[in-house]
Amino acid sequence: MLILTRKLGESIAIGDNIKICVLGIHGRQVRIGIDAPPDVIVHREEIYLKVQEENRKASKSIKDDLMSVVKMLKGKFKGKASLDKKPFIGYKENKPRKKRNNFNNKPRNNK
Repeated sequence: MLILTRKLGESIAIGDNIKICVLGIHGRQVRIGIDAPPDVIVHREEIYLKVQEENRKASKSIKDDLMSVVKMLKGKFKGKASLDKKPFIGYKENKPRKKRNNFNNKPRNNK
């Protein structure tokens, strides 16, 4: 961890596009300003931790829901599959075509 001392009005630069400035000091509180591009997300640590926890909960919920669906589908298809039967597919199978004799092998003249 880098530790820096700054006075009121002084700044810290992080890279080329992030700037942190000390805006005010009131007792034990320090007011800072952060100038960063829109694609950089800035949160207070307690907010960041809450967001991470909510994301973990949502991810677990989605995983649990998916596992429930998988178990339900396994239960529906368990024991119904048979190796001697072909699965029903709703289309017609193409029958092999008979060879046709082409008596006129001459090329056509399209005029």
